[in-house]
Amino acid sequence: MVPHLEWPGAAQVARIWRERRIGDKVSTEVAYIVTSLDAVEAPPARLLGLVRAHWSIENRLHHVRDVSMDEDRCRSRAGARALACLRNHALAMIRGRGLPVREARENFREDRAEAIAAVTRRIL
Repeated sequence: MVPHLEWPGAAQVARIWRERRIGDKVSTEVAYIVTSLDAVEAPPARLLGLVRAHWSIENRLHHVRDVSMDEDRCRSRAGARALACLRNHALAMIRGRGLPVREARENFREDRAEAIAAVTRRIL
């Protein structure tokens, strides 16, 4: 397959089947990946681990920003990168305090002093 690709640096192609169950509903998906790692560097088990690590990042950061921080509803285009950076920093501070994101947002909304303490790293 790789010799026929017009993809610079491609060393292998893989197909991954995903199955997801939510209640009684089952959905399946087939995904293809292209990597510059050859089969010696990345046998199937390692490729699967790399894909799972990628989705771990997606689920830990992007999904949290989308759901808990309402990032998808933000219509600001000017400064969007700076806003994303601020959201990442807020998530890091919240996790540093060992709180669930939604709970922390509610606490900080109700108690501004706690929010200021989190930002200044002071203990109340």
